[in-house]
Order: sequence, then structure tokens, then C-alpha cells
Amino acid sequence: MAAAGGPEPMPSYAQLVQRGWGSARAAARGCADCGWGLARRRLAEHAHLAPPELLLLALGALGWTALRAGLSARLFRPLATRCHLQPKDAAKMPESAWKFLFYSCCWCYSAYLLFCTDYPFFHDPPSVFYDWTPGMAVPRDIAFIYLLQGSFYGHSIYATLYMDAWRKDSVVMLVHHVVTSVLIVSSYAFRYHNVGVLVLFLHDVSDVLLEFTKLNIYFKARGGPWRRLHAALADLGCLGFCFSWFWFRLYWFPLKVLYATCHSSLVSVPDIPFYFFFNALLLLLTAMNVYWFLYIVAFAAKVLTGQLRELKDVREYEPADAAGKAEKPLRNGLVKDKRF
Repeated sequence: MAAAGGPEPMPSYAQLVQRGWGSARAAARGCADCGWGLARRRLAEHAHLAPPELLLLALGALGWTALRAGLSARLFRPLATRCHLQPKDAAKMPESAWKFLFYSCCWCYSAYLLFCTDYPFFHDPPSVFYDWTPGMAVPRDIAFIYLLQGSFYGHSIYATLYMDAWRKDSVVMLVHHVVTSVLIVSSYAFRYHNVGVLVLFLHDVSDVLLEFTKLNIYFKARGGPWRRLHAALADLGCLGFCFSWFWFRLYWFPLKVLYATCHSSLVSVPDIPFYFFFNALLLLLTAMNVYWFLYIVAFAAKVLTGQLRELKDVREYEPADAAGKAEKPLRNGLVKDKRF
């Protein structure tokens, strides 16, 4: 049921903690039959995911992998060669170009859903749970973005291990892709798709700006008459990335999404299924956002202290970091030493 009197004002961090913690404690006290038995019953009652949908998700993941391989071989690598990128940048450019293309398209589509349709989820986040019912129909436009993103993150688990450059945070990135895949599939199955659109919108914009910045760094390094333009675009992209990470992932995400899932969900649906499961995954996602924000802070500190004069990804291994370690070549020409 929609709230009377218009959208609820966005809370403060203190209100998020106070109300979210209070709602979680009340839910825990009110759960008289919690345990695996209840989880199995609710899974059978509320999970709605047909085998053809899972098959379509798997085929989509294979399709993304094949499409990336084809675009890298026939478009991105030839473009890097034609533009005379430095060898180390030419090796990394296909990965950034692929991610920039995908995240740009998906973020634009999620922005369209939130701002160009009747969905009120961004301006009124608690509305993601208004009129929620088990097994409710998923609108086709939302089901479409779920198919795109779910299959892409399935592909990304494979890509992180076998296609992407291995970085200092690759293990965390792998965990992120697994958590995101579980969130996408389970939120679709339990019909929490409304909040899923908001989560995707708030996260994809940072990836767009990150890959945009990296592409301009690669093209700037080759020199030439366009160097100043690429340098300026890289600087603007870097500033936009740092700002968007904090604003979208550490400000809006907790105060819009976590507040809605931790507190507003129980107001709209007092006995909402798998409350603790979904909120635990979202809190884990928040922790990873904070972890990567520390890389941003470290990058800013190096720039301000003069330790870093050129923009670069501080997560990447330097040649000195890999000295004396067994290295395995990647298909994209980079190296990584997997240590799990």
C-alpha cells in the first residue's frame, strides 16, 4: 500500500542505523520458528524461477562471453593496433572498452526505467515494497534488465578468472560478482525486482566512469595531437568517478536501498520472506563498496602528496610487485599470479 502524503523524506545515516537496527531486532524477536525448516518452506512457497528462465540466463552468460571474445578479436584489438597504443595499454584496452560499452548501455536503460517511466522507486524508495505479493508478475521492461545483468555477472565470474587482468582486488571482485549474481537471481525469484533496478542504477554509473577514464589514459599515453584532449577527459572522468562512487554507492545506496530493505520492507510487508538473507547480502555489498573506496582514498592521497603524477589504476600490479613470482600469461597478454 502506498504511503499517504507523498514520498517519505530520505533519512540520515543516524536514522538508517537506528530504524534499521530496530526493525531487524524486532524481526528477530518476532521469529518464533526461524531455522532451516522455515527457510525450506518459504523457499518452496515464495521462489518463482522456472527452468526455462535459468536456461536463458545460462545461455546469456555464454553469449556475453562469445560476444566479448568476438569484439575483442575483431574490433578492440585491431583498433588498439591502428591507434598505436603502447603494448601494455593495447593489452588492457579491450577489457575496458567491453565494460564501458556494456555498463553504459545498461546504466542508460536503468536510468530510463527510473526517470522516464511511471516507476517511483528513485524518488520514493520505500515504494519498491508497496503492493508486494508472493509470485507477483515481473514487468517485461524490468525482466529484460534482469536478464541482461544476471547473465552478464554470470559471464563476469568466468571473465575475472580467465579473461580480465589480475589485480590486487581480483579476489574481492570475484566475491562481488558471486554476491551480485546471487542477489540478482534470488531477488527475481522472490519478486524483489523493484529494489533490484535501483541497486543496479546506483552501481553501474561508477563503472562507466572508471572504464571511460582508463580508456582515455591509454589513448593519452600514445602521445600525438589528441594527447591534451584525452588527458583532460581522463581528469574529468577520474573526478566524476570519485564523486559518483561516494555519492551513489556510499550516500544514496545506504540511505535509499538499505533503509528501504532494512526498515521500510517490514512496514509494508511485516512478515516479508528472507529478510535477513537479502539484507546480509546487501550489507556485504556495502562493505565491498567501502573496501574499494579505500583504494580511491589511497589514490587521492598519492596525488595530493606528489607520489603519483600520472593517473593510473592503483589496483594493478607493478612489474616490481611480480618480481620473483611464478606468473601465468593471460590471453589478453597480461600476467597474473593467482593466490586464493
